[in-house]
Amino acid sequence: MTTTTVPVDTDRPAPQQLTVVPLRHYGRWIAAVAAIAALIGVAGSLAKNSNLHWEIIGHFLFADLIFSGLVTTLWLTVAAMALGLILGTLVAVMRLSSNPVLYGMSSLFVWFFRGTPLLVQIIFWGYAAALYQYVKIGIPFTSVTFFQVETNSLLTPAIAALLALGLNEAAYASEIVRAGIQSVDPGQSEAAHSLGMRPAQTMRRIVLPQAMRVIIPPMGNETINMLKMTALVSIISAHDLMSNIQDVYAQNYQVIPMLVVASLWYLGLVTLLSIPQAWLERRYGRGTDRGGHTSPLRRMLAGALAQPARTKKNTKEAGA
Repeated sequence: MTTTTVPVDTDRPAPQQLTVVPLRHYGRWIAAVAAIAALIGVAGSLAKNSNLHWEIIGHFLFADLIFSGLVTTLWLTVAAMALGLILGTLVAVMRLSSNPVLYGMSSLFVWFFRGTPLLVQIIFWGYAAALYQYVKIGIPFTSVTFFQVETNSLLTPAIAALLALGLNEAAYASEIVRAGIQSVDPGQSEAAHSLGMRPAQTMRRIVLPQAMRVIIPPMGNETINMLKMTALVSIISAHDLMSNIQDVYAQNYQVIPMLVVASLWYLGLVTLLSIPQAWLERRYGRGTDRGGHTSPLRRMLAGALAQPARTKKNTKEAGA
């Protein structure tokens, strides 16, 4: 066997280490600078605009009347979401039932409350006494009555607003819950039934816990949307935040400053609700593409912190 020796060129210079230079996106930076300049310009224009009456905004921003409206807005949001989630889960299970009566009733419920505007529903519940003067419970088609009360005394503006918001939310929540239930592999239910678990027990212990992965994130969006939708109940004077704002500017005629007060509070509340929503999306999105998502702000901060370290490393390599 013959061994061949390859000659080595000792006079050839050693290859230099290449420095990786990231691609510069100058168009993005120009667009970002233009957007920031426009934002600063708008903010400066609003800050110097005397028609906003910042002294009025500062006076009413933390007024007792505003806090009273905030309490109503918050409890309406929580109560309507609770009612919508409980009733929506029941409607979703009914829509998945093989019983044609249950399926038909639940489908009719969703069709009606999703097909009519929320504002119309709020007005309807607020003025239900025009349709029925009394709310009666008794034996149908007879004069026997067990319970009777005036509709106006039973359906106060707050209760009417709660019914309108809760029933409307139930129609949308039922579709979210139904999608979550259908995302669970049917084999899970079949395995539970083979172990002797009843359908209701299977739904409560097997299907719904796994469906939370799909249900929870959109429910966070529904909660934020519900907070803003409570502003519509001002049309029946439910004494929420927007109702009290309207009462104030109806007296002092400072519409724009009072709307700024309302906007600041709604923005603040939505921002607070966005924090647990983002956490829930990451928590229930683990193991999926959604779970690995990083917000643009976090990516920008991470890139800014990594840039000095990358520059220092390149400088050391060049010096070596």
